[in-house]
Amino acid sequence: MLSLNSVRKSFRNKHGTVTAVRGVSLQVQRGELCVMLGNSGAGKSTLLKLISGQLVPDSGEIKINGQQMLPQTRRRLQRGIGMVHQHFELIGRLSALDNVLLGKLPWIPWTRSLFQRWSIEERAEACRWLEKVGLEPQHALRRAEQLSGGQQQRVAIARALIRQPTLILADEPVASLDPETGRTVLTLLRSAAHECDIAVLCNLHQPEMASEFADRIVHLSDGVIKFDRAAPESNEVSSKIQSNLQNY
Repeated sequence: MLSLNSVRKSFRNKHGTVTAVRGVSLQVQRGELCVMLGNSGAGKSTLLKLISGQLVPDSGEIKINGQQMLPQTRRRLQRGIGMVHQHFELIGRLSALDNVLLGKLPWIPWTRSLFQRWSIEERAEACRWLEKVGLEPQHALRRAEQLSGGQQQRVAIARALIRQPTLILADEPVASLDPETGRTVLTLLRSAAHECDIAVLCNLHQPEMASEFADRIVHLSDGVIKFDRAAPESNEVSSKIQSNLQNY
């Protein structure tokens, strides 16, 4: 579903050229939660920005549903991508319901969202997604800034799902949460993959959570994939994967 072939990306700074992604090839299938591990500066966030079309690769090929990400296809392909961020990226003064409805922006005139002119059917759909991610009806009309971190991340997942995406990209979605809440969020992402047949690529810092929730684990270091394999069947990180993560 998601296919990367020899993708490279470099940036120039005052010290010269820094290569963030070095010829990465990767495939993620629908119905699969693929977790990408790596320390800060490994290139994980850059890779997600390349996949989402926020950045253009220097070379290589990115395909979503068989369609290459190009300037002329970028906007259409982005409609099928849901994003989940570390800091939620919600509008605090808007209600949880309105934040979810913003996921429909690619398909509606911007004036409707500006004046919050949502139809009854659209509001009902947003409420259904909020319910599916475990929020009670009373949370729907609360301002996002009044919700806990875990509740805000649930709203962000509902906003991604209302797009009916084929791909979800999650960039450190549990980094700002306590471990218990983080596991709840990862359970929702795994359910999105398995039950909604969505390809999910998720950046994490926690190997133990990757082992617990991922179908596949990819380790990225210095812009290069060091290993890419199925997650262990148990909740224990296998000795083979653990040895690869000793310097993580």
